[in-house]
Amino acid sequence: MSTTAATFVETFKARSWRFFDTQLLLYVLLLIAVGIVMGYSAGFNDPAPAAGMSQTVKTLIWATIGLTLFFVAASVDYQWLRTLALPIYLIVIGLLTLTMLVGTNLFGAQMSVTVAGLDFQFSEVSKVLMIVVLAAYLASRRKRIGRLSTILVAGAIMAVPTFLVFRQPDLGTALVFVAILIGMLFMSGASLGWMGLMAAGVIGLAPVAVSMLHEYQRTRLFCFLDPYADAQGACYQLVQALNAVGSGGLVGRGLTVGGEGQRGYIPVQSTDFIFTVVAEDLGFLGGALLLILFGLLVWRILLIGWQARDPFGMLISVGLASMILFQLLVNVGMVTGVMPVTGVPLPFVTYGGSSLIALLFGLGILQSIRMRSNKPEL
Repeated sequence: MSTTAATFVETFKARSWRFFDTQLLLYVLLLIAVGIVMGYSAGFNDPAPAAGMSQTVKTLIWATIGLTLFFVAASVDYQWLRTLALPIYLIVIGLLTLTMLVGTNLFGAQMSVTVAGLDFQFSEVSKVLMIVVLAAYLASRRKRIGRLSTILVAGAIMAVPTFLVFRQPDLGTALVFVAILIGMLFMSGASLGWMGLMAAGVIGLAPVAVSMLHEYQRTRLFCFLDPYADAQGACYQLVQALNAVGSGGLVGRGLTVGGEGQRGYIPVQSTDFIFTVVAEDLGFLGGALLLILFGLLVWRILLIGWQARDPFGMLISVGLASMILFQLLVNVGMVTGVMPVTGVPLPFVTYGGSSLIALLFGLGILQSIRMRSNKPEL
């Protein structure tokens, strides 16, 4: 082995993996476990599939694939992503355009592409990739971060994938892109005044965006204002979710039992309304513990960002934290009737391979940032 190769191997072993963040991996594994258990409980009373694998088995397979990507991403220096920011951006645009052209209709939206019999939602991995792209741009503008031009270009960079996702139409994912942009601009030190002006413009365009949705989506969006106005129609799922959450009480009805009660009336409860399973089966205490676990994960992500060796790593951490926190707040908020129903999944817990794999890939990049930090251990 050459001297250079030997030095590389020694550095890789001694310096990188020595700083592997076990806490981050622990929180991730616990959330995956919660997702598997809740998915099993949600589908316990469903008829067995005539052919193929159950949702639980599929989730285990997706988790294995995702964890493999987690360790692969952790083993590679994340600085390569900064070099590849432009190709990554073009790949995102290409994948989202492909979804619009040949995507499979799912719940009224053209959200997934079928490859070899498997459905892939490219919008999920696009969230993580756009965090990388935006982090690369903002890191390159550190000395000019307060200028209006920086905010406008950052907004333009994110506007293209956001529009492509919105036109599927997938309002929930489009809002996640916006939340990522706001979080990363804020933590990068962008001017609050210019950000406020841009936000005012976006709010002004909101009625136009809402008018572009399908009629059933507009009705469903505003159900949270008065769920019982159309309890047997567009607001049916929300009303049943509220009943299920309330029936869980303090400690819940028990795993697999909830499906025999109020929750049994909620269609496809293992996806966007998975928190109803948590609330009815495990009660208020179970839901609170899950929120605490998410809080620990987000806090750990931000700590790793604070320890990052450069602005690029810090901004990736902020983007991931913004994405997870926004999805958590919106998903729990819509299930409890305090936010509009927008189809935003609960990270790690909602059933879906694309989301889980994308999240684990993103957190693998975060692990790479931690392992290559020059600052003291957390």
